[in-house]
Amino acid sequence: MNAHVEQLEFQAEARQLLDLMVHSVYSNKDSFLRELISNASDALDKLRIEALRNKELNADTSDLHIQLEVDKGARTLTVRDNGIGMTRAEVVDLIGTLAKSGTAELRQQLRRPRTSRTTPPPRS
Repeated sequence: MNAHVEQLEFQAEARQLLDLMVHSVYSNKDSFLRELISNASDALDKLRIEALRNKELNADTSDLHIQLEVDKGARTLTVRDNGIGMTRAEVVDLIGTLAKSGTAELRQQLRRPRTSRTTPPPRS
């Protein structure tokens, strides 16, 4: 997978909010990790659904997976998936929203008549 990686810097207020979120809302590190894995799972579900609804998407859904990568030297744990992906605008919009993975929006979209649904752009 050739994914373009862009690093976005948090503003001071966003860093404080993120710190508050991790230490207050997610008082347990496992809860925070569970939220990240849940978001990855949502991305897989969205791709699977869109691939069924939109054959022009031409998405391979035969090997959808979530991968956890541990880097002990850097003391990081990376949660990676090969789901639907997000546009830059979606990342910027959602990054500061607690527990907003897009699942509610997906459910609302599935309830709308087919002609009013939006299809995400194909991943490059």
